[in-house]
Amino acid sequence: MNIKFVEKINRPAKDGFPKLNHFFSEQDFHAVEAALYAERPLLVRGEPGIGKSQLARAAAVVLKRAYVQYVVDSRTESSDLLWHYDAVSRLAEAQLRGACGDVTSREELHRDLAVRNFVHPRPLWWALNWDSAAKQAEKQKHKPPRQAEGCDSNNGCVVLIDEIDKAESDVPNGLLEALGMGSFHPPGWEDPVMRTEKMPLVIITTNEERALPPAFVRRCLVLHMGLPREEKHLKQYLIERANVHFNLDQEVLNRAAEILIQDRREAEAARWRPLPGQAEFLDLLRAVSDMAPEEPKEQEKLLNRVARFTVSKHPDAKRNQP
Repeated sequence: MNIKFVEKINRPAKDGFPKLNHFFSEQDFHAVEAALYAERPLLVRGEPGIGKSQLARAAAVVLKRAYVQYVVDSRTESSDLLWHYDAVSRLAEAQLRGACGDVTSREELHRDLAVRNFVHPRPLWWALNWDSAAKQAEKQKHKPPRQAEGCDSNNGCVVLIDEIDKAESDVPNGLLEALGMGSFHPPGWEDPVMRTEKMPLVIITTNEERALPPAFVRRCLVLHMGLPREEKHLKQYLIERANVHFNLDQEVLNRAAEILIQDRREAEAARWRPLPGQAEFLDLLRAVSDMAPEEPKEQEKLLNRVARFTVSKHPDAKRNQP
Protein backbone atom coordinates (compact mmCIF):
# COMPACT_ATOMS: atom_id res chain seq x y z
CA MET A 1 0.00 0.00 0.00
CA ASN A 2 1.67 3.20 -1.22
CA ILE A 3 -0.04 6.43 -0.15
CA LYS A 4 1.12 9.66 -1.75
CA PHE A 5 0.95 12.77 0.43
CA VAL A 6 -1.56 15.32 -0.88
CA GLU A 7 -1.61 18.73 0.78
CA LYS A 8 -4.65 20.32 -0.84
CA ILE A 9 -7.92 18.96 -2.17
CA ASN A 10 -10.19 21.18 -4.27
CA ARG A 11 -13.26 19.43 -5.62
CA PRO A 12 -16.17 21.44 -7.02
CA ALA A 13 -19.75 20.46 -6.29
CA LYS A 14 -20.79 17.79 -8.78
CA ASP A 15 -23.58 15.25 -9.28
CA GLY A 16 -25.26 16.25 -6.03
CA PHE A 17 -22.09 16.03 -3.94
CA PRO A 18 -21.01 19.20 -2.09
CA LYS A 19 -17.69 20.81 -2.89
CA LEU A 20 -14.69 19.65 -0.90
CA ASN A 21 -11.86 22.02 -0.01
CA HIS A 22 -9.41 20.48 2.42
CA PHE A 23 -5.89 21.22 3.64
CA PHE A 24 -4.01 18.12 4.80
CA SER A 25 -1.34 18.83 7.38
CA GLU A 26 1.47 16.27 7.45
CA GLN A 27 0.34 15.25 10.94
CA ASP A 28 -3.21 14.52 9.76
CA PHE A 29 -1.98 12.61 6.72
CA HIS A 30 0.47 10.52 8.76
CA ALA A 31 -2.30 9.68 11.25
CA VAL A 32 -4.51 8.36 8.44
CA GLU A 33 -1.59 6.39 7.04
CA ALA A 34 -0.75 4.90 10.44
CA ALA A 35 -4.37 3.86 11.05
CA LEU A 36 -4.46 2.09 7.70
CA TYR A 37 -1.28 0.12 8.33
CA ALA A 38 -2.13 -0.63 11.97
CA GLU A 39 -5.68 -1.64 10.97
CA ARG A 40 -7.05 0.32 13.90
CA PRO A 41 -9.79 2.96 14.09
CA LEU A 42 -8.58 6.56 14.11
CA LEU A 43 -10.14 8.57 16.95
CA VAL A 44 -10.02 12.28 16.08
CA ARG A 45 -10.21 14.75 18.94
CA GLY A 46 -10.36 18.53 18.79
CA GLU A 47 -12.57 21.54 19.20
CA PRO A 48 -15.75 21.84 17.08
CA GLY A 49 -15.34 23.26 13.59
CA ILE A 50 -11.69 22.35 13.13
CA GLY A 51 -12.34 19.84 10.35
CA LYS A 52 -12.52 16.49 12.15
CA SER A 53 -15.44 15.16 10.13
CA GLN A 54 -14.16 16.49 6.81
CA LEU A 55 -10.91 14.57 7.34
CA ALA A 56 -12.75 11.30 6.62
CA ARG A 57 -14.23 12.50 3.34
CA ALA A 58 -10.87 13.91 2.27
CA ALA A 59 -9.17 10.62 3.13
CA ALA A 60 -11.67 8.73 0.97
CA VAL A 61 -10.84 10.99 -1.99
CA VAL A 62 -7.08 10.55 -1.57
CA LEU A 63 -7.38 6.78 -1.12
CA LYS A 64 -10.01 6.50 -3.90
CA ARG A 65 -12.18 4.52 -1.50
CA ALA A 66 -15.93 4.44 -1.05
CA TYR A 67 -17.21 6.71 1.72
CA VAL A 68 -20.06 6.13 4.18
CA GLN A 69 -20.95 7.92 7.40
CA TYR A 70 -23.09 7.69 10.50
CA VAL A 71 -23.88 10.63 12.79
CA VAL A 72 -24.34 9.42 16.37
CA ASP A 73 -26.99 10.83 18.71
CA SER A 74 -28.11 10.09 22.25
CA ARG A 75 -30.48 7.34 21.06
CA THR A 76 -27.91 5.45 19.01
CA GLU A 77 -27.40 1.79 19.88
CA SER A 78 -24.36 -0.26 18.92
CA SER A 79 -26.34 -2.29 16.36
CA ASP A 80 -27.38 0.94 14.58
CA LEU A 81 -23.88 1.20 13.13
CA LEU A 82 -24.31 -2.21 11.49
CA TRP A 83 -27.97 -2.70 10.67
CA HIS A 84 -31.54 -1.54 11.20
CA TYR A 85 -34.34 -4.07 11.65
CA ASP A 86 -37.53 -2.58 10.17
CA ALA A 87 -40.19 -4.31 12.27
CA VAL A 88 -42.82 -1.77 11.18
CA SER A 89 -42.45 -2.64 7.49
CA ARG A 90 -42.58 -6.34 8.30
CA LEU A 91 -45.82 -5.90 10.24
CA ALA A 92 -47.31 -3.73 7.49
CA GLU A 93 -46.46 -6.35 4.88
CA ALA A 94 -48.11 -9.08 6.95
CA GLN A 95 -51.25 -6.97 7.49
CA LEU A 96 -51.45 -6.05 3.81
CA ARG A 97 -51.29 -9.67 2.77
CA GLY A 98 -53.97 -10.57 5.28
CA ALA A 99 -56.27 -7.77 4.11
CA CYS A 100 -55.84 -8.78 0.46
CA GLY A 101 -56.63 -12.42 1.20
CA ASP A 102 -53.18 -13.58 0.11
CA VAL A 103 -53.37 -17.25 -0.88
CA THR A 104 -49.61 -17.77 -0.63
CA SER A 105 -48.72 -21.05 1.06
CA ARG A 106 -47.68 -20.95 4.69
CA GLU A 107 -44.15 -21.94 3.70
CA GLU A 108 -43.86 -19.11 1.18
CA LEU A 109 -45.36 -16.65 3.66
CA HIS A 110 -42.79 -17.58 6.29
CA ARG A 111 -40.04 -17.18 3.71
CA ASP A 112 -41.27 -13.79 2.46
CA LEU A 113 -41.80 -12.42 5.97
CA ALA A 114 -38.52 -13.76 7.34
CA VAL A 115 -36.81 -11.28 9.65
CA ARG A 116 -33.67 -11.21 7.50
CA ASN A 117 -35.65 -9.70 4.62
CA PHE A 118 -36.36 -6.59 6.70
CA VAL A 119 -32.82 -5.89 7.88
CA HIS A 120 -31.23 -2.80 6.31
CA PRO A 121 -27.43 -2.48 6.12
CA ARG A 122 -25.91 0.50 7.91
CA PRO A 123 -22.49 2.13 7.34
CA LEU A 124 -20.31 -0.36 9.18
CA TRP A 125 -21.86 -3.26 7.27
CA TRP A 126 -21.06 -1.50 3.98
CA ALA A 127 -17.53 -0.85 5.21
CA LEU A 128 -16.87 -4.44 6.29
CA ASN A 129 -18.47 -6.23 3.34
CA TRP A 130 -19.77 -4.04 0.54
CA ASP A 131 -21.04 -6.88 -1.65
CA SER A 132 -22.99 -8.47 1.20
CA ALA A 133 -24.55 -5.11 2.08
CA ALA A 134 -25.45 -4.46 -1.57
CA LYS A 135 -27.23 -7.82 -1.87
CA GLN A 136 -29.13 -7.17 1.35
CA ALA A 137 -30.11 -3.65 0.24
CA GLU A 138 -31.37 -5.02 -3.06
CA LYS A 139 -33.99 -7.05 -1.19
CA GLN A 140 -35.58 -3.76 -0.09
CA LYS A 141 -35.02 -2.33 -3.58
CA HIS A 142 -32.41 0.08 -2.20
CA LYS A 143 -29.25 1.07 -4.02
CA PRO A 144 -25.74 1.24 -2.53
CA PRO A 145 -24.63 4.63 -1.17
CA ARG A 146 -23.76 6.95 -4.06
CA GLN A 147 -20.09 7.72 -4.43
CA ALA A 148 -18.22 10.75 -5.69
CA GLU A 149 -16.19 10.45 -8.87
CA GLY A 150 -13.08 8.31 -8.36
CA CYS A 151 -14.25 6.73 -5.09
CA ASP A 152 -14.69 2.98 -5.52
CA SER A 153 -15.67 0.25 -3.07
CA ASN A 154 -13.25 -2.11 -4.85
CA ASN A 155 -10.45 -0.07 -3.28
CA GLY A 156 -11.93 -0.44 0.20
CA CYS A 157 -14.04 1.85 2.30
CA VAL A 158 -13.70 4.85 4.61
CA VAL A 159 -16.40 5.07 7.26
CA LEU A 160 -16.99 8.11 9.46
CA ILE A 161 -18.59 7.58 12.87
CA ASP A 162 -19.31 11.18 13.82
CA GLU A 163 -19.66 12.50 17.41
CA ILE A 164 -19.43 9.15 19.16
CA ASP A 165 -19.27 10.92 22.53
CA LYS A 166 -23.04 11.51 22.31
CA ALA A 167 -23.73 7.79 22.70
CA GLU A 168 -23.68 5.46 25.69
CA SER A 169 -20.51 3.44 26.33
CA ASP A 170 -21.92 0.29 24.72
CA VAL A 171 -21.75 1.98 21.29
CA PRO A 172 -17.95 2.42 21.10
CA ASN A 173 -17.48 -0.97 22.73
CA GLY A 174 -19.83 -2.61 20.23
CA LEU A 175 -18.00 -0.92 17.37
CA LEU A 176 -14.68 -2.35 18.51
CA GLU A 177 -16.19 -5.79 18.95
CA ALA A 178 -17.40 -5.89 15.33
CA LEU A 179 -14.06 -4.60 14.03
CA GLY A 180 -12.03 -6.92 16.25
CA MET A 181 -14.02 -10.03 15.37
CA GLY A 182 -14.16 -9.11 11.71
CA SER A 183 -17.74 -10.34 11.64
CA PHE A 184 -21.22 -9.72 13.03
CA HIS A 185 -24.55 -11.54 13.10
CA PRO A 186 -27.58 -9.63 11.75
CA PRO A 187 -30.98 -10.71 13.10
CA GLY A 188 -32.51 -13.59 11.19
CA TRP A 189 -29.24 -14.64 9.61
CA GLU A 190 -27.97 -18.18 10.08
CA ASP A 191 -24.38 -17.29 9.20
CA PRO A 192 -22.42 -14.20 10.22
CA VAL A 193 -21.35 -11.48 7.80
CA MET A 194 -17.57 -11.73 7.43
CA ARG A 195 -15.21 -8.86 6.75
CA THR A 196 -13.61 -8.87 3.32
CA GLU A 197 -9.85 -8.86 2.87
CA LYS A 198 -9.65 -5.06 2.61
CA MET A 199 -9.82 -3.59 6.13
CA PRO A 200 -11.91 -0.39 6.21
CA LEU A 201 -10.48 2.87 7.47
CA VAL A 202 -12.73 3.83 10.37
CA ILE A 203 -12.52 7.48 11.46
CA ILE A 204 -14.32 8.37 14.69
CA THR A 205 -14.80 11.92 15.96
CA THR A 206 -15.50 13.21 19.45
CA ASN A 207 -16.27 16.66 20.85
CA GLU A 208 -15.53 15.39 24.38
CA GLU A 209 -19.11 15.88 25.61
CA ARG A 210 -18.65 12.75 27.69
CA ALA A 211 -15.66 10.56 28.51
CA LEU A 212 -15.05 7.58 26.25
CA PRO A 213 -14.35 4.13 27.75
CA PRO A 214 -10.58 3.80 28.43
CA ALA A 215 -10.52 0.36 26.79
CA PHE A 216 -11.97 1.90 23.63
CA VAL A 217 -9.39 4.70 23.51
CA ARG A 218 -6.55 2.20 24.03
CA ARG A 219 -7.59 0.26 20.96
CA CYS A 220 -7.72 3.33 18.72
CA LEU A 221 -5.03 5.46 17.19
CA VAL A 222 -5.64 9.04 18.37
CA LEU A 223 -5.19 12.25 16.39
CA HIS A 224 -5.44 15.56 18.26
CA MET A 225 -6.48 18.38 15.91
CA GLY A 226 -5.92 21.77 17.47
CA LEU A 227 -5.14 25.36 16.62
CA PRO A 228 -1.55 26.47 17.32
CA ARG A 229 -1.07 28.46 20.52
CA GLU A 230 1.60 30.84 19.26
CA GLU A 231 0.09 33.79 17.41
CA LYS A 232 2.49 33.65 14.47
CA HIS A 233 1.83 29.96 13.85
CA LEU A 234 -1.91 30.37 14.36
CA LYS A 235 -2.05 33.11 11.75
CA GLN A 236 -0.12 30.98 9.27
CA TYR A 237 -2.36 27.99 10.02
CA LEU A 238 -5.54 29.98 9.35
CA ILE A 239 -4.27 31.59 6.15
CA GLU A 240 -3.08 28.24 4.74
CA ARG A 241 -6.57 26.84 5.12
CA ALA A 242 -8.23 29.99 3.81
CA ASN A 243 -6.18 29.75 0.62
CA VAL A 244 -7.69 26.32 -0.06
CA HIS A 245 -11.21 27.77 0.13
CA PHE A 246 -10.90 31.28 -1.30
CA ASN A 247 -8.94 33.39 -3.74
CA LEU A 248 -8.67 36.51 -1.60
CA ASP A 249 -6.18 39.34 -1.23
CA GLN A 250 -3.45 38.70 1.34
CA GLU A 251 -4.35 41.84 3.28
CA VAL A 252 -7.91 40.62 3.70
CA LEU A 253 -6.66 37.25 4.97
CA ASN A 254 -4.20 38.89 7.36
CA ARG A 255 -6.84 41.19 8.82
CA ALA A 256 -9.40 38.39 9.16
CA ALA A 257 -6.83 36.24 10.97
CA GLU A 258 -5.98 39.11 13.31
CA ILE A 259 -9.67 39.58 14.15
CA LEU A 260 -10.10 35.88 14.90
CA ILE A 261 -6.97 35.75 17.05
CA GLN A 262 -7.97 38.88 18.99
CA ASP A 263 -11.46 37.58 19.72
CA ARG A 264 -10.17 34.11 20.55
CA ARG A 265 -7.73 35.51 23.09
CA GLU A 266 -10.53 37.59 24.65
CA ALA A 267 -12.75 34.50 24.90
CA GLU A 268 -9.94 32.41 26.39
CA ALA A 269 -9.21 35.03 29.05
CA ALA A 270 -12.90 35.24 29.99
CA ARG A 271 -13.34 31.45 29.77
CA TRP A 272 -16.16 31.74 27.27
CA ARG A 273 -17.11 28.62 25.35
CA PRO A 274 -17.10 27.73 22.58
CA LEU A 275 -13.98 29.56 21.45
CA PRO A 276 -14.11 31.16 18.00
CA GLY A 277 -11.98 29.01 15.72
CA GLN A 278 -11.40 27.83 12.20
CA ALA A 279 -15.08 27.45 11.28
CA GLU A 280 -15.87 31.03 12.35
CA PHE A 281 -12.82 32.32 10.48
CA LEU A 282 -13.94 30.64 7.25
CA ASP A 283 -17.52 31.87 7.73
CA LEU A 284 -16.21 35.42 8.07
CA LEU A 285 -14.22 35.16 4.85
CA ARG A 286 -17.05 33.47 2.96
CA ALA A 287 -19.41 36.28 3.90
CA VAL A 288 -17.17 39.18 2.88
CA SER A 289 -16.07 37.34 -0.27
CA ASP A 290 -19.67 36.99 -1.45
CA MET A 291 -20.73 40.47 -0.28
CA ALA A 292 -18.01 42.23 -2.27
CA PRO A 293 -16.64 39.88 -4.95
CA GLU A 294 -13.15 40.81 -6.20
CA GLU A 295 -13.16 44.06 -4.20
CA PRO A 296 -10.43 43.60 -1.58
CA LYS A 297 -10.69 47.13 -0.19
CA GLU A 298 -14.41 46.78 0.37
CA GLN A 299 -13.94 43.27 1.78
CA GLU A 300 -11.46 44.62 4.31
CA LYS A 301 -13.95 47.29 5.39
CA LEU A 302 -16.66 44.67 5.84
CA LEU A 303 -14.59 42.43 8.12
CA ASN A 304 -15.28 44.25 11.38
CA ARG A 305 -19.00 44.56 10.67
CA VAL A 306 -19.44 40.87 9.80
CA ALA A 307 -17.15 39.67 12.60
CA ARG A 308 -19.78 40.69 15.17
CA PHE A 309 -21.98 37.89 13.91
CA THR A 310 -19.47 35.26 12.80
CA VAL A 311 -16.68 35.51 15.37
CA SER A 312 -17.82 37.51 18.42
CA LYS A 313 -20.71 35.31 19.53
CA HIS A 314 -20.60 35.99 23.26
CA PRO A 315 -22.86 38.90 24.34
CA ASP A 316 -20.11 40.40 26.50
CA ALA A 317 -17.49 40.45 23.74
CA LYS A 318 -15.99 43.89 23.15
CA ARG A 319 -17.01 43.83 19.51
CA ASN A 320 -20.66 43.48 20.57
CA GLN A 321 -20.66 46.49 22.87
CA PRO A 322 -22.47 49.67 21.71
